[in-house]
Amino acid sequence: MSFVTGVGLTSFGKHEGSSSLDLMSKAAESAIADAGLKRSDIDGILCGYSTVSPHIMLATVFAEHFGIRPSYAHAVQVGGATGLAMTMLAHHLVDAGVAKHVLVVGGENRLTGQSRDASIQALAQVGHPDYEVTLGPTIPAYYGLVATRYMHEYGVTEGDLAEFAVLMRKHALTHPGAQFHEPITIADVMASKPVAMPLKLLDCCPVSDGGAAFVISREAIGDKRVRIRGCAQAHTHQHVTAAPALSELGAEISIAKAKAESGIAISDVRYAAIYDSFTITLAMLLEDLGLAKRGEAAARVRAGYFDQNGDMPLNTHGGLLSYGHCGVGGAMAHLVETHLQMTGRAGNRQVRDASVALLHGDGGVLSSHVSMFLERVR
Repeated sequence: MSFVTGVGLTSFGKHEGSSSLDLMSKAAESAIADAGLKRSDIDGILCGYSTVSPHIMLATVFAEHFGIRPSYAHAVQVGGATGLAMTMLAHHLVDAGVAKHVLVVGGENRLTGQSRDASIQALAQVGHPDYEVTLGPTIPAYYGLVATRYMHEYGVTEGDLAEFAVLMRKHALTHPGAQFHEPITIADVMASKPVAMPLKLLDCCPVSDGGAAFVISREAIGDKRVRIRGCAQAHTHQHVTAAPALSELGAEISIAKAKAESGIAISDVRYAAIYDSFTITLAMLLEDLGLAKRGEAAARVRAGYFDQNGDMPLNTHGGLLSYGHCGVGGAMAHLVETHLQMTGRAGNRQVRDASVALLHGDGGVLSSHVSMFLERVR
């Protein structure tokens, strides 16, 4: 058993003069304070990777910088799934008695600390070094290929994908920490600059500076009683040229295992926090996870199903598409927002009921998946 006892999140966007360690420290300090703990209470640390500061011992580098001496330290690298993978590992560590309070932290100054070309080149390395990278594709290009196939198989249109960008921007407008606060329309998305067709600029998440952190503890602290009920992973491939059929991707595997472990059905879920690096990512994952039927996720967006006041509120902070994406910390913001919703602290974003939440992270090109259920306990 484990509990998410504290969360911390910086604003996303430009943080001129802040290093990755600075942003991680700011988020970590907030998470520890939110848990009502002291730095000396932290006996385990899990740290995500940084493309700006690719140190081979980043977890202990951060521990030294932050002023803690944990008895357990580990760095994790599974792309966008890293945040939830670290949470799952922390859950197992505290449940096994290895640590009592594990700090999970990620963050980067990817926007101000790295050139555009360097960022594109670093991320493109998820491709196969011989069969893909040499041909020059970027991350959007890989997802553009997937999107083209998905649209062909399930009748999804570019206008359908635009619905997700508009929804995430609508949610970001209510969060002061979001990178973007200008409303957009379907027409704006459709008219935005082509990046890797069918994906256009507003179908893609931005590059951001930011940090996120949380504390996973063996026991609940105070009245923030949010428990990790069950979680599972699936890793079907690394390279898109080796990916299985679209109907056999890892999200379906990990959600089935998480449901079996937790005893929770999709019909029990009241809030969803789903990885959204691109509009196609969000559309596919919602359908893979059972939150919509194949090809029908956009129709549910249009019907208000995923709105703040809808049947299944989704990424109420704005997600990666509009809150921002700073690497590992980007997806971790989804869990921070979920915790705020589950503990009634989301302010003007507060949903009616967030008693049971589903979170899902995706790394690579739909390569690595982590599904997780959280529940609020009395």
